[in-house]
Amino acid sequence: MKLIIANPATGQHKVVEIDDDNKLRVFFDKRMASEVEGDAIGDDFKGTVLRITGGNDKQGFPMKQGVLTNQRVRLLFKKGMSCFRERRKGCRKRKSVRGCIV
Repeated sequence: MKLIIANPATGQHKVVEIDDDNKLRVFFDKRMASEVEGDAIGDDFKGTVLRITGGNDKQGFPMKQGVLTNQRVRLLFKKGMSCFRERRKGCRKRKSVRGCIV
């Protein structure tokens, strides 16, 4: 799993690739906007608190806040909703998104 860890105060970000399932166990069954201790990932992030802000699955479908499942669902989107850009006025579209649980 690839993690992108960003620091909004400084604008820095770091890409971390983790293959060990024992280290990734901390993220499973957590929702978006929940916080995780950074020392579970490694010694580089000891003492930091990480917040889950989003992601996507292996096929590229984005996570959507408020969809309380860990699977993919098809939702009807309209103007003003996240993950949707209106192409024509008044147009709605059914799209696949992933739930907010990792």
